Amino acid sequence: MAKIICVLYDDPVDGYPETYARDSIPAIKSYPDGQTAPTPSAIDFSPGALLGSVSGALGLKKWAKDNGHELIVTSDKDGAHSTLDKELHDADVVISQPFWPAYMTAERIAKAKNLKLIVTAGIGSDHTDLEAANKHKVTVAEVTYSNSISVAEHVVMMILSLVRNYIPSHDWVRQGGWNIADCSERAYDLEGMHVGTVAAGRIGLAVLRRLKPFDVKLHYTDRHRLPATVENELGLAFHANREDLFKVCDVITLNTPLHPETEHMINDRTLATMKRGTYLVNTARGKLCDRDAIVRALESGQLAGYAGDVWYPQPAPKDHPWRTMPHEGMTPHTSGTTLSAQARYAAGTREILECFFAGKPIRDEYLIVQGGHLAGVGAHSYSVAQ
Repeated sequence: MAKIICVLYDDPVDGYPETYARDSIPAIKSYPDGQTAPTPSAIDFSPGALLGSVSGALGLKKWAKDNGHELIVTSDKDGAHSTLDKELHDADVVISQPFWPAYMTAERIAKAKNLKLIVTAGIGSDHTDLEAANKHKVTVAEVTYSNSISVAEHVVMMILSLVRNYIPSHDWVRQGGWNIADCSERAYDLEGMHVGTVAAGRIGLAVLRRLKPFDVKLHYTDRHRLPATVENELGLAFHANREDLFKVCDVITLNTPLHPETEHMINDRTLATMKRGTYLVNTARGKLCDRDAIVRALESGQLAGYAGDVWYPQPAPKDHPWRTMPHEGMTPHTSGTTLSAQARYAAGTREILECFFAGKPIRDEYLIVQGGHLAGVGAHSYSVAQ
């Protein structure tokens, strides 16, 4: 028997849904790089259900009960008196999502004497102090690729929304207006623009592939250069450093993990190197950007627009300036938690748990930290120091 704390976001304000907009979702068996989708022994949910909220419980309730595990599901995660902190002292496993992260700090990891496994239901483990996890020999895993395409689609949507001035135009309709001049005074075509991604991993490369048909000029920077065949196929221009990419692009999308080398890489200095009127999209992590520098750049016109669904901290406080800054297209952290993605990352979470409790190897693609070291995909994506 193990004690598992599952930290999830709250149910919808009108209650957990009894019906959904669609009766089914496509079954994705494998990803573009050939990696197979999660393969747990079974699932106890209907794909397309809301699994990422408290009542959905990632579809783990029956599995936990059948296997004699204590499963605590809560949205209460912040502060010393939170349910997470009250229950953490004897927990064996902590699960959370990037959209509603349980910040597993060095202090929390030290407090959790029984802790053996931290799972991100989704992608991105920067809410865990990886150095502390290494020190305490806690395994850290995530469901790699489960929602990468979901995020890539969100990036393309946000790019088009900013460049075409979609959100203000939609607002005029809701206000009863027909203000064509007001709508078009900031609207442009994406065609012919220079679009670049900082990092071209699973998400960044998927964004590039989806933008290719728009007849844009594509750029990327990454510490791992793509094969020449991929560069030639997509007509990519490689930049050895991000500053060179910043100078030439009209649209920039951030798709890099958060670690010491990337924290606040978008700041007053780097924003000044960009073209006036650049559009910036960030669905990676909020701390890649200096919060107030983004606001200043929008107010001055250095940025023509900023969109993203990542904030720091999460959830963002009500007075966070990104909620009210000009020319923004912000959403809550939703890009990777579509109902389609939830089916995959819930299944992947169960696969990780099944492997862990059976003493079987967890897929390398899912491992971030194991045995006191960065492991698997973590060794590829993260710096040694966290």
